[in-house]
Amino acid sequence: MNIWVDIATPPQVLFLRPIMREFERRGHELVVTTRHATETVALADRYQLAHTVIGAHGGETFTGKAAAILGRSLRLMGFLRGRKIALAVSHSSYSQALAAGVMRLPFVAMTDYEGHPAMRLVCRFARKIIVPHVFQKAALVRLGATERQIEFYSGLKEDVYLSDFEPAPRFLETLGVPDDRVLVTMRPPSEEAAYHPFENRLFDEALKYAACQPNTFVVLLPRTPKQRQRFEALNLPNLLMPNSVVDGPSLIYYSDLVIGGGGTMNREARVFGTPVYTMFKGMLGSVDTYLIQSGQMSRIETEADIPRIRLSKKPQTVFSSQSETGQLLIREIVDKILEVR
Repeated sequence: MNIWVDIATPPQVLFLRPIMREFERRGHELVVTTRHATETVALADRYQLAHTVIGAHGGETFTGKAAAILGRSLRLMGFLRGRKIALAVSHSSYSQALAAGVMRLPFVAMTDYEGHPAMRLVCRFARKIIVPHVFQKAALVRLGATERQIEFYSGLKEDVYLSDFEPAPRFLETLGVPDDRVLVTMRPPSEEAAYHPFENRLFDEALKYAACQPNTFVVLLPRTPKQRQRFEALNLPNLLMPNSVVDGPSLIYYSDLVIGGGGTMNREARVFGTPVYTMFKGMLGSVDTYLIQSGQMSRIETEADIPRIRLSKKPQTVFSSQSETGQLLIREIVDKILEVR
């Protein structure tokens, strides 16, 4: 069976890679498309995925985003013309949802966040929507999904692709991070995303606080050139902004804490037991709500909360691979996907 997999964001590269491997192990042929959006293409190339780049992010305005989704859908349909695709799969690619709907292709979506307005496209066209076990069905029903569309898998997205994680040796030395400092990894919000279309100055204040302590070293991973320029202008001490894509999971594994304005890296920290603070200012989704309520993530909501960030070394731990559990989870997800023919 020919399966079309569309990858629209960097976290989707990591999540879909083991699922794609399982498709191939079962004898299916893959057609993989990606788009230019932050580090998506660079990560796909880094992991040596055979893919075709089609389209790009729509920028900061709602009109630009909508036009990009529509235009990319048309280009995807043109690219797929003549190919015998039996199934479309993604982690909620909105362009794929629209293209699959027009082409009447069976479409299966996965997601771990319900706050993007274009999720209505996914709910409209997906035969099945597969979500983590802590997800609230009502969140998708409000967007137009039916309860029959929604199925659960027994974990979180990060449990899938980090199950066989092995930290890169001498990673911090290669990156140039001093080992006697408290290593703080920081990731700003995606200010061009439809679910977070504004700057988060609270994040900037937390960055100043963390970088100006005498015992810290901050690795900051900006999402866009515009963000990089803004942070460079702050001229902060104890700060490194890598110029190329880094091994994010290894960085988080070796970090003493993570402060994030987004989602995926925060949830990766939870897998490794790295203390994590979220500064996300958009609509809080089901997964992050669960992690905060269960004490696996802390939330910074005001400037008064910033001084309570604990800038200290975390206890030394050795990550225990959950490869067998992860493989069971991957097979569970793929079984659910392939039920749709």
